[in-house]
Amino acid sequence: MSDRFVPGLMQDWPLTVDRFITHANRYHGHRHVVSRRDDGRTDSTSYAEIYTAALRTSAALLKLGMVQGDVIATFAMNSAEHLTAWYGICGIGSICHTLNPRLFREQLIYIVNHARDRLIFADGAFAPLLAAVLPACPSVERVVFFSPPSCDLPLPVVMFADLIAGENTDAVWGDFDERSAAGLCYTSGTSGNPKGVLYSHRSNFIHTLVTMGRDVFGASACDIILPAVPLYHANAWAVAFSGPAIGAKMVLPGARLDGASLYELIEQEAVTLALGVPSVWLALLEHVEKHGLPFTSLKRVIVGGAANSRRIVSAFAKLGVETTHSWGMTEMSPTGVVGALTPEIADLPADEQMPWRLRQGRPPVTIELEIFGEDDQPLPHDGKAMGRLMVKGPAISNSYFRAGTSALEPNGWFDTGDIATIDALGFMKITDRAKDVIKSGGEWISSQDVENAALLHPCVAFAAAIGIAHPHWGERPILFVQPKPGMTIECEAIRQFLAGHLAKWCIPDTVQQIAIMPLGPTGKVDKKQLRKLHHD
Repeated sequence: MSDRFVPGLMQDWPLTVDRFITHANRYHGHRHVVSRRDDGRTDSTSYAEIYTAALRTSAALLKLGMVQGDVIATFAMNSAEHLTAWYGICGIGSICHTLNPRLFREQLIYIVNHARDRLIFADGAFAPLLAAVLPACPSVERVVFFSPPSCDLPLPVVMFADLIAGENTDAVWGDFDERSAAGLCYTSGTSGNPKGVLYSHRSNFIHTLVTMGRDVFGASACDIILPAVPLYHANAWAVAFSGPAIGAKMVLPGARLDGASLYELIEQEAVTLALGVPSVWLALLEHVEKHGLPFTSLKRVIVGGAANSRRIVSAFAKLGVETTHSWGMTEMSPTGVVGALTPEIADLPADEQMPWRLRQGRPPVTIELEIFGEDDQPLPHDGKAMGRLMVKGPAISNSYFRAGTSALEPNGWFDTGDIATIDALGFMKITDRAKDVIKSGGEWISSQDVENAALLHPCVAFAAAIGIAHPHWGERPILFVQPKPGMTIECEAIRQFLAGHLAKWCIPDTVQQIAIMPLGPTGKVDKKQLRKLHHD
């Protein structure tokens, strides 16, 4: 440290995530949190009640011998109880590990054992899956169910309401270093075993403050927020923290994410802001368009988890809803860039704004982006040069949980695994995952561009492009399409349609109709399954 170092004279106020629900209790305690149950009914609690229940959860965990640094899992959809458990776990310095119920049995066993989960909070609907998984997971001591389990388990079980009944509210929260671990989320394991991303209280706090910015998610106490993104998906996009932090009413949809159920809930609770993956929004739009329904309250939709499309942007715009794309990664906490328009773009006619609306977006403060060429040198930000996208920031991983090695490149950057461009205004566009980009005759073909063009066809519900080996061109694209209900697709007609939207060399040689598009555990199209389907 320099001899000229002069410390600032500010209070030492550790950035621990319990402060979000404490703030909500103090200033927004009356605000509602609505949960939709599996049977379709809804019920309501408040931030004050969640705060009290979370303190009782902490007391119960301490009585069970849980201490700072212990890993405690959740295995549930979005509900007030799940939100309560998050704060009850994190408040005492234990690590909240969100398990994804869409994962395969073998993946869950690996993750639970690698994390060494001691206790699991779970929805009763997932009891059969836990019954199959837990005999191979010796670290788990008991399961706490939010709702009645549908089968027996081979270890102690208690209901959440019973666990916290009669507990005191004297637990001390946040009495530890802000750099302490707060949350654990595993990547979906697209290659090899899933990897654990270990968030700190400090990183979660900083990331949450960033997402609250006007050019990011920009929510306020006047909003009613519906996170269709599950709490287990990539740190819940910070909504579990930002919602209480701003005192917004939250509407938690549980497992009912079909178009009809979401529309009903949005209208019933006067939702103004909703966040979710493209497959959820496509299903919602299909329901709305089929029945000629309006949105009477919804103003904004955040699209993340996979690429946005002209179809989503245009369809919502016709209904008076603005869409904003957000891109990130589990390793980035997860928000990296957001497609909020700059004055130069916002002043353009709507049609001319579209290229920027379909890009991933531009980075808020705390996020550094760079693209590197094959010589590991930075490439120009001209919107044309394509390179490996790398990132830096205070809420970005530097290593994986219990990996023992750094996850950073020798230059100190984290390699996202994406190929991207960055333009002069800072807008980043992912042209493909490094493993998905198609190189045909020396030209790069973006699978996302092919997919977005296909989604403009009135008969196409879902589209996904992959590259296949070609003896002359090296690779050529093949397009898989799922038709909308009641419609059929003429594959040659799709190719002709694409000719009006893509360069000739980008048009797939083959278009294949499939009944159901395979989706991975986070709602993205599973291209591994498509490659296997084509091979078979």
